[in-house]
Amino acid sequence: MSITLTAGPIGPRGLLLKWLSPVAIIAIAQLFGTSLWFSANGAAESLMASWQATAADIGWLTNAVQLGFILGTLTLSLSGAADRFRASSLFLCCAIAGSLFNLAFAWLADGLAVGAALRFCVGVTLAGIYPMGMKLIVGWAPERTGLALAQLVSMLTLGTALPHALRLLGADWPWQLIITASSVLALLGAVLIAVLGDGPHARSGQVSGAGQVKRAGAILGAFRISRFRAATLGYFGHMWELYTFWTVVPLIVSSTSLAKAYPALGVSGLSFGVMAVGAVGSLLGGVLSQHIGSARVALGALSISGLCGLVFVLLRNQMEPWVLLALLGLWGASVVADSPQFSALAAKACPRDAVGSALAIQNSIGFAITVVSIACTTWLFGRIGVDALWLLVPGPVLGLLGFIWSYRQTDA
Repeated sequence: MSITLTAGPIGPRGLLLKWLSPVAIIAIAQLFGTSLWFSANGAAESLMASWQATAADIGWLTNAVQLGFILGTLTLSLSGAADRFRASSLFLCCAIAGSLFNLAFAWLADGLAVGAALRFCVGVTLAGIYPMGMKLIVGWAPERTGLALAQLVSMLTLGTALPHALRLLGADWPWQLIITASSVLALLGAVLIAVLGDGPHARSGQVSGAGQVKRAGAILGAFRISRFRAATLGYFGHMWELYTFWTVVPLIVSSTSLAKAYPALGVSGLSFGVMAVGAVGSLLGGVLSQHIGSARVALGALSISGLCGLVFVLLRNQMEPWVLLALLGLWGASVVADSPQFSALAAKACPRDAVGSALAIQNSIGFAITVVSIACTTWLFGRIGVDALWLLVPGPVLGLLGFIWSYRQTDA
């Protein structure tokens, strides 16, 4: 499947590239496409009121997306589709499908069962947006993967936080319109990638029959490469913390003194700020990776986020609101800054013709971990409150230990 769009002697692609770099175009498309991810969370308060839902129920709406993403990434990876088909084509089709499922959630869901099913479908389509965005980056800018992926993840972070900003701007809107806005943005992202297409360094090819079985074994065999395994184990520890933190940020804000201390921003505004600052952290990490390397940036960010979580659960009651907000801001900046660097390390460690599949299966296992973390933490939050965040602390610790242990090993 190919995408060829022309208009006059230059064509839309040429006109687009006159204004923006390929990496910037992919990053903006990722921002728009991933706004689907937490669109339901941006309307969490309205959903809890309309459906008589609990914090755990909202957690399961998030987990439905995670489970769909896991199924989608496993399918793309083990079938070889992530490397057989053009990344731009997969991104385009999945962004369109995701926007439609998201619209159905907004206007057709009448309760948690139907809502969770539609959110699951959104998650499946996101498997063709996030990992394929990373593959597009490798195809356009293989020589500066760490920095380029940092730009991509910064847009993923903003896209994840965007529903909270939409909720703040449209405080009087029905929650359905907030979610519809995410669908419109996803369609715009699809158009951008359709015009851009794949980069000159992209690789794709047909694999069939016994070759698919052999390929699936080769993809799983990437875990035998010590540096790929190190990056992946670090990524797994990071994932235990990241999406659960993003899920419970509104609960943290509403359960502490922050919402009362900053009434003009409210829960939505503060939640957006704490999550969106991760975009700055990701970009800063990308710049640093050009000077000190992706491994040091990833380990540094993972250590800082783990310390922020520990300090928060130990000392939050003794902190003034501005100190608490600063701590959450540092946590929000560091909790995602390691993600693109772990992905960059993994992409460099595995064979070039298996990058899409290797990143997809890394994502799949990582997001399976988030399902457990989100379910346990939101369930416990409903019973003991903010102390439930103790559950996040082991993630960074185990990620650091796993990275160091595997990185020091020598490939056979």
